[in-house]
Amino acid sequence: MITPSPDRRGFLAKFTALGLGAIALAVPTFSALAAFLNPWRQKGASGKWVRVASLATLPVAGPPQRCPVIDDRSDAWNGYPAEAVGAIFLCQVSDNKFLALQTICPHNGGCISYDPEKKNFYCPAHGALFDLQGIRLDAKSVSPRDLDTLEVEIRDGTEVWVKFEKFQDGTSRKIVKT
Repeated sequence: MITPSPDRRGFLAKFTALGLGAIALAVPTFSALAAFLNPWRQKGASGKWVRVASLATLPVAGPPQRCPVIDDRSDAWNGYPAEAVGAIFLCQVSDNKFLALQTICPHNGGCISYDPEKKNFYCPAHGALFDLQGIRLDAKSVSPRDLDTLEVEIRDGTEVWVKFEKFQDGTSRKIVKT
């Protein structure tokens, strides 16, 4: 009678133990990785209506006002009530008619500034210039599109609300981030 060699049995046992150990290690590793990356997978509050100003605080046909966008936000671990989640430029163009522009540059996500002397918007990162309606002033601008406009509503005759959205940088089309 032929008996199997001890080396062959040892190989099968070691291979089985190694496979089971790898499976046992993979489950908590991937679970921890998924929990760690969860905040980046969550969708933002894109398209949410947010109160940004009182009608009484905005001058008619005055310069654009930089208004913080305050909202509750949360990630996988924490909740953050009444926190700044962004900012907009808000300008009253006529009685109860407003223009809201995102303060984020469509080129690379930098912060847009307003120059009251020149009465235009500019990106300090790459020098792109935009008029008061957010339209590019230089056809050769590195900005792929004009400033992003947002929807505005007047509620109760006293409050200005904006449909706050963030858009992808570096694209010629206005694509909402999800």
